[in-house]
Amino acid sequence: MTAENGAGQMNRRTAVTLAGGLAATAAVGGAVWMGTALSQPGPADIVMMSAVDLSNAIRTKRVSCAEVMTAYLDHIARINPKVNAIVSLQDRDDLMAQARERDAQLARGEILGWMHGFPQAPKDLFPTQGIRTTQGSPIFKDFVPTTDAIVVEREKRAGAIIIGKTNTPEFGLGSHTFNKVFGTTLNPYDLTKTCGGSSGGAAVALALRMLPVADGTDHGGSLRNPGAYNNVLGLRTSFGRVAAETADAFTAGMSVNGPMARNASDLAMFLSVQAGYDPRVPLSNRQDAAQFTQPLAREFRGTRIAWLGDLGGYLPFEPGVLDLCRAALKTFESLGCIVEDARPDYPNDRVWQAFTRVRASQSGPPLAELYMDPAKRALMKPEAHFEVEQWLKLTTAELREASVVRTQWYQAVRRFMDTYEFMLIPSSQLFPFDAKLDWPHEIAGKRMQNYYDWMDALAQITVCASPSLNVPVGFNERGLPMGMQIVGRHQADLSCLQLAYAYEQATNWVETRRPPLLSA
Repeated sequence: MTAENGAGQMNRRTAVTLAGGLAATAAVGGAVWMGTALSQPGPADIVMMSAVDLSNAIRTKRVSCAEVMTAYLDHIARINPKVNAIVSLQDRDDLMAQARERDAQLARGEILGWMHGFPQAPKDLFPTQGIRTTQGSPIFKDFVPTTDAIVVEREKRAGAIIIGKTNTPEFGLGSHTFNKVFGTTLNPYDLTKTCGGSSGGAAVALALRMLPVADGTDHGGSLRNPGAYNNVLGLRTSFGRVAAETADAFTAGMSVNGPMARNASDLAMFLSVQAGYDPRVPLSNRQDAAQFTQPLAREFRGTRIAWLGDLGGYLPFEPGVLDLCRAALKTFESLGCIVEDARPDYPNDRVWQAFTRVRASQSGPPLAELYMDPAKRALMKPEAHFEVEQWLKLTTAELREASVVRTQWYQAVRRFMDTYEFMLIPSSQLFPFDAKLDWPHEIAGKRMQNYYDWMDALAQITVCASPSLNVPVGFNERGLPMGMQIVGRHQADLSCLQLAYAYEQATNWVETRRPPLLSA
């Protein structure tokens, strides 16, 4: 296997003999990759399976790929109109034909990879060959790419069938999923609230069991915030962990690609599909992605964790957010961890200023050509105008200073984490808000200065380049979910997954508090 194919994944042409009807197993979590046995799963059982269980059910032929596709498409038809998470859904007959072809491959003793027969809907920012990719923009409402994004290539290579896309805010700007092409995606726990973003459609589809796993991107919190708002897991991966194409291949951008899932084992296995070096991305990580298929169970007794809280009063929070997170600290202590109030010694306001400048330098240029065309500019939302205009005002000296601050903050966090293996901080500063709002303009009496100002708790972690994994921490009195970031050392994505696995064994929020729509 080559790193270019994504370590831990089989090449499309590789055949695996299913001796005695059983696939080779891979260790995940505290047990092997065989999952929970169901003798004859029905459609409801199929969509409620974990991704690990579903993969094994397909491999061992307890369910066919055609049965899986039928179950998911029927479930999507019932649920999706209520929340608007999956968009550009493809023709049912064509999807069923692809599923039957996956079954024919199994009958020949061939399997493409862990996602063989999985229905998958990439985020609508990822180019998908032959399937509309709008980026949530009226400018691209009819655009059909001729190639796939690298992450989509890898999903297909692992056996996934692309059924459509997941909704995103226009150009992925903002953590509230709405656009003029498809409309607003709603929160499955309260249909009047936002689902977050920008991987909002992905998180909702995942929470409502319309997808086994979901992909996304994260710049200022776009995997972590919707994870928190939908009671699922989202991993902001380390820089370069998941190869991503950019116009400038030699600049370390702040945006990364990563996985979302309903449990840590599914998250790890999906990351093993996404991760790995690609020669088109020279700064992509060369570590073996097979590490994410190994058992996640680990002893945490004596592990030191820093609780960052509100960063010494720097961050404003809606009442109740910090309370839920503090209550969750007791779970980490029950695992044997030593949790202490502590934070890196560096001015957080300087980190925020650096974030806004680096963001402008990376978000503005891709939109500039559209902005310069008056007809296209008229179709762009105000947040897109803001990004271009901030970039046009940015001086070389300011960008240089921001890059230096970015480095200083990284070094401060690195030194701090010589003492602490993990940091914990909320995944949002307020609970899911009214879906009719453009963005929150105030938190706890503090006025927000722009459309992403309310994401500062996530931006601080973005700038230090550490992996950060959202885990659920519970619900407020209105039944709205919240999450907390497990922040690991540089490139220590696996350790974040291990701690998340231990935490979920003790809490299991995803399964104990399913969205009301599933019961209905």
